[in-house]
Amino acid sequence: GHANRPKRGLSRVLESFNTWFDHQAGRYGHVIAWALHHRRWMFLIAVASLVAALGLQYKFGGSSFLPRSDPGVLAVDVRTPASSSLDYARAKVEAVAALARTIPETKATNSFVTPGGGRIYVDIGKSTERRRANDLIAKDLRTLAARLIGAEYTVLEDFNMGAQKPVQISFTGVDARKLLAITNDFMARLRQVPGAVDVGLSEQDPQDELKIELDRGLANALGISAADAAQALRVAFAGVEVGDWVDPNGETRDVAVRLAPEDRVDASNIERLPIAVAGSGLIVPLDQIATVTVGKGPSQIQHADGKRTISVSANAQGRSSGEVTTDAMKIARAIDFPPGYGIELAGASKDQQQVFGAMLTALAYGVALMYLILVVQFGSFTAPLPVMLSLPLSLIGVVMALLATRGTLNLMSLIGVIMLMGLVAKNAILLLDATRVQEAQGVPREDALMIAGRKRFRPILMTTIALIAGMLPVAVGVGEGSEFYRPMAVAIIGGTITSTLLTLLVIPCFYDSIEISRDRALAKFHAREARWNPFFAFVVTFGEAVLTLLMLRSLWRLIRRGTGFVFRRAAHV
Repeated sequence: GHANRPKRGLSRVLESFNTWFDHQAGRYGHVIAWALHHRRWMFLIAVASLVAALGLQYKFGGSSFLPRSDPGVLAVDVRTPASSSLDYARAKVEAVAALARTIPETKATNSFVTPGGGRIYVDIGKSTERRRANDLIAKDLRTLAARLIGAEYTVLEDFNMGAQKPVQISFTGVDARKLLAITNDFMARLRQVPGAVDVGLSEQDPQDELKIELDRGLANALGISAADAAQALRVAFAGVEVGDWVDPNGETRDVAVRLAPEDRVDASNIERLPIAVAGSGLIVPLDQIATVTVGKGPSQIQHADGKRTISVSANAQGRSSGEVTTDAMKIARAIDFPPGYGIELAGASKDQQQVFGAMLTALAYGVALMYLILVVQFGSFTAPLPVMLSLPLSLIGVVMALLATRGTLNLMSLIGVIMLMGLVAKNAILLLDATRVQEAQGVPREDALMIAGRKRFRPILMTTIALIAGMLPVAVGVGEGSEFYRPMAVAIIGGTITSTLLTLLVIPCFYDSIEISRDRALAKFHAREARWNPFFAFVVTFGEAVLTLLMLRSLWRLIRRGTGFVFRRAAHV
C-alpha cells in the first residue's frame, strides 16, 4: 500500500523527524527516572530559580499601568506665570515650537495659545518610518526646551492615559499656603530622583495678591462698615456703571468707571483710595482704617473629598513610571506632616494600584477554581497539588523575557500572566492524567510516570511550540500600535518556555513526593485512629500536612539537625 512505499522528499524528512522525536521521547522516560532519584536537587533548582527571578524583577524590573505607545506625535505643554499676558504666552509657545522644528524627525508643528500658556503638537511621523523611538526624540526635545526661560515646559510622549504625566501624588491639607510650602519642598527632593523629569505642580505658580486687613474697631468708630469699604474696593477694581452712550453706529454702550490698570497693582495708590462715611459727607483714606500689603497667594484652590489639595506630577525618563512613583512615595512618606495633612496617589499611579490589585484577586480566584475542577477530574485532593505548585514556575520565564525585551510589568503583561496560568496547567494535566491511568492499571508509580512521559512528550512539546509560534508575530510587533500588545505575548512566550522545561522535570518529582507523603499521612492516621479518638487523629494528621506544605516541618528538622551537630562538636571538644 501507499503507507509501505519508500518515502521521498518532504515525506522522508518528516519520517526522519518523527523517528528522532520518538527516540527523544524514549530518552525523556529515563530523564524522569533520573529526576525522581535526584528530587531534592530538582526542588532546590526550582525554588532557587523562582527566588532569583523574583529578585531580578524587584531589583531591575519596572512597572507601569499601560505599555508605552508610539503614536507618532509629541506634545509640549507651556505654562506661563499667572500674571503674564496673551502676547507673552504666544511668544513662549512659538519659541519652543521653533526648537521642535529643528529635530530631524519633525514633520510639522501645530500649536494653540491660552492666557495661561498653550500646547504644541509635534508630528514626528509613523514609528515604522523612522529609526528613533518617540521617547528618545522626547528626550532631545526636553534638552532643547531646558534652554528656554520664563515658562514651564513639559514634554509628553505617551497618550495612553491622556495628555497627563504618569507620576502623580496628591497632597491634602487645611491651609493652601502651608500646603504649597510642603509641596515645594517635596518637588525639590523629587527632582533628585533618577528618572524624574518635568516635575511640576497641578496649578500655576503663586500670583501676586493684594491683602487688605480692616481695623474694624476704628472703622466702626468713624461710622464705616465693612460693607462700605468693600463697596469702595469693588468700584476701584471691578468698576461701576455710571451711564451709557450711543456710539457712531447708533448702538447704546454701557459706561463703567474703575481705576487704571497701573493704579490697581500699586499698594500706595490703593492706600489713598477714598472711603465715604455714610451720612456725613466725609471722605477717609483707606490706609487710616486698614493695612494694605502685597504678597503671594495660590492662583487657584483645588478640593478633593472636601479637602484642599495640590498634586505634584512628573514624567519618567530612563526608568519605568512605577519605579519613579515608588521612590517618590518613599520621599513623601518621610515628610513630617502637621495634623490634618496627608498624601495619596493620583492619576495613572492610582489607577495602576487599583487595577493591579483587582487583577491579582481575579488571578487568585481563577487558580482556586482551577484547583476545584482538577479535584473533580482526578477524584483526589492531593493529585492537583503538583499542578498548582507548577504555576509559579512560569513566572521565571515571564521575568526573564520582560527583562530581555526591556519591558515592564503592566496591564497587558499581567493579562499574559493570567492566560499563562491555564496554559501551564495544561502540560501538567496531560502528564498526570496519563500517569494516573497507568496507576489504575496496577503499574508502579515511578514506572507509570516514565510511561506517561514517553506518551505525553510529543503533545506537550507540540502544543507548546504551536503556542509560541502563534504568539511570535505579536511579540515581534510589526506595525503601528503593536507595542501595546507586545508585553502580553512576551510574557506568554517566556513563561511557556521555562514552565515547559521545568514541568517536564519537576512535576514528576512533585507528584511522586506528594503521593508518598499522602500514603504516609494515611498510615499515620490509621495508626492514631486505633489508639485515639478518630476526630483527634484527623486533626493532628491534618495539622502535620499543613505544616509540611508550609515547609515549617522541614525548617524544624533542619534546626534540630543543626543544633544536634553543634552539641556533638561541643561534646568532642
